[in-house]
Amino acid sequence: MTRIRIEPAGVAMADLLSALQTASTADSGTQDAWGRDFIGRLLAMPGAFALWAGFENDARPCGYGLFRAASTECEVLSIGVLPTARRRGVGRALMTAAVSQAKLAGAKAIFLEVAVDNASARALYLALGFREVGRRPGYYQRRPASSEAAPIAPVDALVLRKDIGP
Repeated sequence: MTRIRIEPAGVAMADLLSALQTASTADSGTQDAWGRDFIGRLLAMPGAFALWAGFENDARPCGYGLFRAASTECEVLSIGVLPTARRRGVGRALMTAAVSQAKLAGAKAIFLEVAVDNASARALYLALGFREVGRRPGYYQRRPASSEAAPIAPVDALVLRKDIGP
């Protein structure tokens, strides 16, 4: 099995994080690609941190995560894995590293939103111990992959939480 390495990413890596975010969500139909400037401003905020993932035998990054810890909570702002690297433990490794870093920052819980139709991500989060604590109707806007002219459809988000502290 190929080992996964997780590294911190700072403001200087905003271009890379933006490219990973765009590439990892290209097949989702969402219209929420974050640019370099937005990610740079986000990472300059107190408590914000980013991670990138890669396989030890490949210098190219294949996943990322953007997070923000404040007080006793941490929020997963965005996380993604390139389609060619999915189902190989990258998302799990990123989340495990994020939980460790959030604990160091004093967080007692970690939250995220996930689309109700994202079965693979939901399965991962449930396997990691997250539980549903809310729903945000129409949170995501999806355009069917079949046509750029197709109407945008709202998709609910599930709010998930995992307790990580004593």
